[in-house]
Amino acid sequence: AMAARCRLAARFHHVHGTNVRLDASRTLATRVESFANGLCFSQEPLAPGEIFLVEIEEKELGWCGHLRVGLTAHDPQSLEVVPEYSLPDLVNMGDTWVFAITRSHNRVAVDGEEAPARGPPWEPFLLIERVRIPRDTLVGRSRPGRYSHILDDLYKMNVLPATARRSRIGVLYAPQPDSTADMHIVINGEDMGPSARGLPTARPLYAVVDVFASTKSVRVIPVDYGFPSLQTLCRLVIQKHIVHRLAIEGLDLPPLLKNFCQHE
Repeated sequence: AMAARCRLAARFHHVHGTNVRLDASRTLATRVESFANGLCFSQEPLAPGEIFLVEIEEKELGWCGHLRVGLTAHDPQSLEVVPEYSLPDLVNMGDTWVFAITRSHNRVAVDGEEAPARGPPWEPFLLIERVRIPRDTLVGRSRPGRYSHILDDLYKMNVLPATARRSRIGVLYAPQPDSTADMHIVINGEDMGPSARGLPTARPLYAVVDVFASTKSVRVIPVDYGFPSLQTLCRLVIQKHIVHRLAIEGLDLPPLLKNFCQHE
């Protein structure tokens, strides 16, 4: 049921900022002018534990600032005018929680404690309280090439810099015993911690994606909540043991599996 709902909701709302253009499928949002008016929303309100995931498709040099993501209890259809910025404009309307993504230092300490260490990258599921999400889809990957050794340590940990092209960033909310919820941001398969608390679960919550400044274009990535495929499990084992991505080319594997391990 969750998988079917996620695939249905994995596109942008037809209401969006004035500088945004959506493709025909409403899965690709591109800011065509300036650096602002790039606000987008999920087509449907999210279910508890449902992640709205986007991949950075294109960057634009010359601007300061990056993607902003979060949740809002405002139905996009009810907005007379879509605000120019998520921060501070939409947040100042109330019932909105937005997190600005930076190049690093996105992790949020829990109750003043040191943030927990990152789990092993080959763990097939990301666990956020009682929410269980297949990790593989959440992870952005660079393509191997002439300078791939520079990113190879990051690749082995299944992470890219948060603001890099092909990085994947998602938002979800996890219900709490007091009938509120915590908002979590997930960057390349890693939970950043509860970036907002006390969200009202009695109201529908829509994902907010602000295609801001140096982020030019983002694509919605559908998340399958079923079991990882055999292909995915094979890739996790291979990545765990190889020294360098280019070494995959010398393995006695079917070409399609090699391509899947190196690129996807």
